[in-house]
Amino acid sequence: MKKIIRIRNLDCAACAAELSEELERLAGVEEAHADFINQRVSLVYQDAETLARCLDVISHFEEVEIVDGAPGKKERHFKEIVSIACSAAFFLPALILEILGANRWVSFALYLASALAAGWIVLQNVALSFPRMFRGGFHPSVLLDENFLMTIAAVGAFAIGESLEGAAVMLLYEVGELLQSIAVGSSRNAITRLVALKSSSAILIKGAQQEEVDPEELQTGDVILLRRGDKVPVDCRLLEGETALDTKSLTGESALREVKAGDELLEGCVNEGNAVRAEVIRPASESAVAKILDLVENSTEQKAKPEKFITRFARVYTPVVVLLALLVAVVPPLFQGFNFAAWLTPAIELLVISCPCALIISVPLAYFSGVGNLAREGVLTKGAVYLDELAKVKVAVFDKTGTLTEGKFSVKGYSEERALLLAASAEKGSSHPLAQAFAGVKTPYVSENEREIAGMGIASEVEGKEILVGSLRLMRENGVEVPAVDSLSSVVYVAEDGRFVGYVEIEDAVRPEANAALTALKTCGVEKIAVLTGDSEARAAAVLKELPIDEVHAGLLPAQKQEFATSLKAGGPLLYAGDGINDTPVMAAADVSVAMGGLGSDAAVEASDFVLVGDKLSALPKAIRAAKKTGRIVKENIAFSIAVKALLMAASLVATSTGLFALPIWAAIFGDVGVMLLAVCNALRMRRKI
Repeated sequence: MKKIIRIRNLDCAACAAELSEELERLAGVEEAHADFINQRVSLVYQDAETLARCLDVISHFEEVEIVDGAPGKKERHFKEIVSIACSAAFFLPALILEILGANRWVSFALYLASALAAGWIVLQNVALSFPRMFRGGFHPSVLLDENFLMTIAAVGAFAIGESLEGAAVMLLYEVGELLQSIAVGSSRNAITRLVALKSSSAILIKGAQQEEVDPEELQTGDVILLRRGDKVPVDCRLLEGETALDTKSLTGESALREVKAGDELLEGCVNEGNAVRAEVIRPASESAVAKILDLVENSTEQKAKPEKFITRFARVYTPVVVLLALLVAVVPPLFQGFNFAAWLTPAIELLVISCPCALIISVPLAYFSGVGNLAREGVLTKGAVYLDELAKVKVAVFDKTGTLTEGKFSVKGYSEERALLLAASAEKGSSHPLAQAFAGVKTPYVSENEREIAGMGIASEVEGKEILVGSLRLMRENGVEVPAVDSLSSVVYVAEDGRFVGYVEIEDAVRPEANAALTALKTCGVEKIAVLTGDSEARAAAVLKELPIDEVHAGLLPAQKQEFATSLKAGGPLLYAGDGINDTPVMAAADVSVAMGGLGSDAAVEASDFVLVGDKLSALPKAIRAAKKTGRIVKENIAFSIAVKALLMAASLVATSTGLFALPIWAAIFGDVGVMLLAVCNALRMRRKI
């Protein structure tokens, strides 16, 4: 069984990893993932008893609370701000009194009050770690986290008479935690605004009655009323009349989209035209918006390699650092006249400097901000791991129809009216993009037993006769003799009981942004652009002649597309962009797959790593640039954090062993809080528009 548990106050990546470990140690838990960014816990468990134990562990983990709705952050920030304000109110008078040379015990008491005011949350978390350390066996790593490091550092500073430093450790650590929490919350809000796409109510029409209901209650086939200004509550189809939709919140396009009877209306759009009736075609749980939210929320579960490395690194790193600090405090004094007091300071500094906050916060935050940046550009991804793959792409391969072309088909001409009417009847129930061309054709025929023939067309029965509608290959493989048709349009052939009836010419146009988008890909490191299409060579050449394409392979079936895509991977990591319906095998073979126009398509969401929500090719080079920038920022943060911490640790040890200079504890605090804030700020650069 699976369950998503909403929480709040889980504001640390290390804490999330620790909570995940605790849950996975429980009997009956198959998989557990605590997500500190989306504030939720994903569980795969065996039974209700296991779930109850999981809920108990979550509710007793530090300050984490289980909530029914979306996680809140204002209360948490309020507590942090109050703690910092109270701490500063004690710290500043203590500092002034110390400068003035007042009684040291008075300043000591004020510093202690300052440390407790700022660090009570830290001390509480350390206290809560002790019982959790013995849950399901003995697990000392549960105790050895950043809260423990800060507590030891502060207590040690007070023990050696450095009360100012002891208070400063707690105060600055809490300031850093607040700024980090605000930064993470800001990135989280940039994505969770998508929740606003969902409508809170819908008007259900029952006969002559109208009833306001929750969109979750609507079922396929229900008829709803959309008034001017209403947000479309679920995916539906316009039954009659015409109206205009504001799709900006969903696709990023500010222009109104005109829709007529039979057109699909996606949840989240706003009706800016006439009051109209629409039929529900998908329940709320399967709508386009539901898919968007699901993609975004689950994106943090697919972690990139640097994220996985940092999580594993932190688990080993913290216990090692504690042991190293203990050795620094104990071993050197044994050879220097048992002067333990002199080496206690570098041991404390080592604990403060070594806190891995900068890494375990900034790395996942950079990826999350990258995912959020893509979402704002109309690109959804299933996980951070795909950003790394996207940044490596050297070969970009595209399907033609509906990807490089607009996919808005219309009938340009036909040889026989009967051919047009038979084709329209057979294509009515088809999911193929070409079927859209026949949507407005009224036909007296009723088609039955439709059977899609992959890559070639459709077979059906009309008035007891076998009808074939599709490509020239379909006709030839079924023994139908057809005349040569000289046309640069897509040609659909029609046969009845093995006899050629006629053909229909279908027109499509290249996307207006295709040329600029493909040109931009070349500047993003893509070395080769190829097209795989089932269309004829002449048609493909005519349509694509103005585009900067290196290779065109035409007349291919889906299986042949897969073979060509595999061979093209010899040129480097391969990206494939298609409609996500007929190109699933190729998407599976690609290193990175992108679905065009896949908003309402289950196949597109399932098969692809990325979905272009606005159906705009121009978003693809932006996505590659964002992926490359994310990778650079992650590397910068890892290198910067480790370099600064290593330098300060070495300086502290050299200072104490040589006596040439003294490293102040303020430098150690910068090695923790300062480095963390700089790394977080660097990660937040991903929020800028690409």
